[in-house]
Amino acid sequence: MNLKRTPPAPVPPASRSGAVLAALAASQFIIMVATSIVNVALPHIRAGVGLSDGGTTWVVNAYSLVFGALLLAGGRAADLLGRRRVLTAGLALFAVASLAAGLASSSNVLIAARTVQGVGAAAIAPAALALAMELFPSGPARGRALAVWGAVSGAGGASGVLLGGVLTQAWGWPWIFYFVAFGTALVLAAVTLLVPRTAARKAGRFDWLGTATVSLALTCLVWGLTTARAAGWTDTRVQGALLGACVLLAAFVVIERRRPDALVPRRLFTTGRVAAGNLLMALQGSVWIALFFFLSLYQQQVLGMPPLATGAGQLPFALANMLGSTLAPRLSRRIGARATVTAALCTEAGGMLWLSRISVHGSYFADVLGPSILIGLGLSITFVQLTALAVDGVPGQDAGLAGGLVNTTRQVGGVIGLAALTTLAGSVTAAGHQTHLEAVTAGYRTAFAASAALLTATALLAMALTRRTRRNDGALAHTTATPTTPAQQEQNSRSAPAT
Repeated sequence: MNLKRTPPAPVPPASRSGAVLAALAASQFIIMVATSIVNVALPHIRAGVGLSDGGTTWVVNAYSLVFGALLLAGGRAADLLGRRRVLTAGLALFAVASLAAGLASSSNVLIAARTVQGVGAAAIAPAALALAMELFPSGPARGRALAVWGAVSGAGGASGVLLGGVLTQAWGWPWIFYFVAFGTALVLAAVTLLVPRTAARKAGRFDWLGTATVSLALTCLVWGLTTARAAGWTDTRVQGALLGACVLLAAFVVIERRRPDALVPRRLFTTGRVAAGNLLMALQGSVWIALFFFLSLYQQQVLGMPPLATGAGQLPFALANMLGSTLAPRLSRRIGARATVTAALCTEAGGMLWLSRISVHGSYFADVLGPSILIGLGLSITFVQLTALAVDGVPGQDAGLAGGLVNTTRQVGGVIGLAALTTLAGSVTAAGHQTHLEAVTAGYRTAFAASAALLTATALLAMALTRRTRRNDGALAHTTATPTTPAQQEQNSRSAPAT
């Protein structure tokens, strides 16, 4: 697959830039909705298609496993084949798979459709982010684009929980997939009409061997971790999958060192900020999936809230998330990115510590509302800043891969964190001598306390890692993923804050 280098896509005029960004951000929003929309509906889906306990789990796992495993491949394909082309193809596949999931009358068809949804999402996420970085130059426009990205990412997850409860209670579980299919079709139309055409960015060959190796490694890792929650860590299948993941990851490192067109080239890490951004994103991401998991269970199983009320309870989190994403670039310019990231992680840790005080006799307003707002603010600001860090200084031809990498670390970090925290919570619950609800709540408290400790450690690590690149501290929200013209560089130097 030899492709000629082509010039970067033109920056959209100011009159259209908002519409272009909205279309790209909607692509990210719809896949985040699809990630969480099934959670509240799982009991109804199980009854509708006759799923077993293990099958019910795979309605979620089939999507997240394939999504996480193929993100790197999706990012590199976007760089080589053209980002707009890969984005539209991924949206089309995602819409068809969502419709098939809604029409499914058997468990096998439903799980297969969710798997194909994951393939489409793995193409959409890195291509849309790379297009946003390509079309919006370094400076305030880049900061606003990343702020919108953080807002829709958090709001999409929270909105999915709410929509899942509303649609399931009103019309039945198939409508959660019909909604995603219809929404994706609208996004596809918007991208086709509004986003400028782009061509292949780089000459080179697609690294099929490296792609296959890392995809199988991530598949084994995610499968092993998700299966361990039900089968236990001593299960031979779990241990075999985790061992296979380690062997395949080691083989991937060896393969990449010897290939001229590596899937993850060394030049991606020459700035020293990409590795730091991805490490911090993995640690921060290790608590976000578990947060929605435990919080939804606490609201429904302990507080007795119905699905619709549980979903509505996510609205304050979504609003705080959007507010935090809007504030992130302004805070970065005012106090510096290092202080912004550290403060945001500490705010999120404070919300988790507050949740570690939940009780069986608690209430939504006393035990959930306040922590949700704190976590929403901290999570969104951190997401914006770490995404910026992870694409800082990346060459334009690798922007898709950088987007795929940061999405991969966040997704895989979330799966690892969920497996570890559910195991911890389960062991505390099993050792409890109280009533069932008291033991379950004790497990949730322990998981939230562990999350707070991990986020605090991540904040300390962020201070150490960002200290090495202090000269760029104030401009982290305006990172560059594409070359700029001399005129743009002069404009950026005039608008950049003093550090």
